[in-house]
Amino acid sequence: MGTIVLCRRDVAHLLNMKDTLRVVEEAFEEAARGSARMPPKAYLDVEKGDFRAMPVALLGAAVLKWVNVHPGNASVGLPTVMATLIYNDTETGYPLAVMDATDITAYRTGAAAALASKYLARRNSRTLGIIGAGRQAYTQLLAHAEIFDLRLVKLYDLSPVAAENMVRALPDYPLEVCSLKEAADSDIVCTVTPARTPFLKREWLKPGTHINAVGADAAGKQELEPSILKAAMVVVDNLEQASAAGEINVPVRTGLFRIEEVYAALGDIIAGRRPGRTDDRSITVFDSTGVAIEDVAVARLVYQKARKAGDYLCIDLCGTGDREGGPAERSEAG
Repeated sequence: MGTIVLCRRDVAHLLNMKDTLRVVEEAFEEAARGSARMPPKAYLDVEKGDFRAMPVALLGAAVLKWVNVHPGNASVGLPTVMATLIYNDTETGYPLAVMDATDITAYRTGAAAALASKYLARRNSRTLGIIGAGRQAYTQLLAHAEIFDLRLVKLYDLSPVAAENMVRALPDYPLEVCSLKEAADSDIVCTVTPARTPFLKREWLKPGTHINAVGADAAGKQELEPSILKAAMVVVDNLEQASAAGEINVPVRTGLFRIEEVYAALGDIIAGRRPGRTDDRSITVFDSTGVAIEDVAVARLVYQKARKAGDYLCIDLCGTGDREGGPAERSEAG
């Protein structure tokens, strides 16, 4: 049966946020039980951006995602973040699929934050503040709208044009362009910027606010005033990654926040090992760095749909021929 090859258009056709939320939640719970093998994310810095290599084995599949972050790509008509993913069977090593993972990255990141909100935000949350109107802002909205009855979505971006473009692109959602301070005055706040200087102030937050700090995904990046972390219940997706490259990385390095002050990993809360929000006044923060267990879960979903459909490009990548009962046919990953 060979190796399925999926371009970005193919993957977009196979993705939806409802299914993404389901499989990402299952992956966090499964990984919390110790079944995942996930080495640390490796960074490769280049002149105009960086690359990250993200390997993981979970759910009968092994995945390697190669993803870039190039902030200046808009000037040449390319996304800031692009990714390619190899999906292998763990029993044989056979490459079951090679797929574009640009939208997988966007969807799984939005899903992870919305799941954090599910467990850490107040259940009656009705307002969502999104700071930053890039690609990730769209999937933050799509994911949260699946879980919460949103009455108002407050959007702020340094570029008024980017914010207005998002409003026009999503006419079915209650989006309103506002100031940074107004966006912070929401039940749930998602920060999705490449900032290296904190901009979200403690004094702007009302009791009970939940924050998804998504933008800080490399050393030196920071969106929140450290005083917010000191006042909050802080939850991470992966402690090692968060302390090295997440929202807490700069405060930890400068001594303004200690690793021991992290309350829990999201997987432990989803698996019921630690409680999530327990009152309506606490400030909660999810430090989202992006972990490969999210990628393998969504890639598995995409692969299964593509294999079932049977009408996507399939090649003999390894030159093994189409022998009956070959590796692709024996795979337990799909």
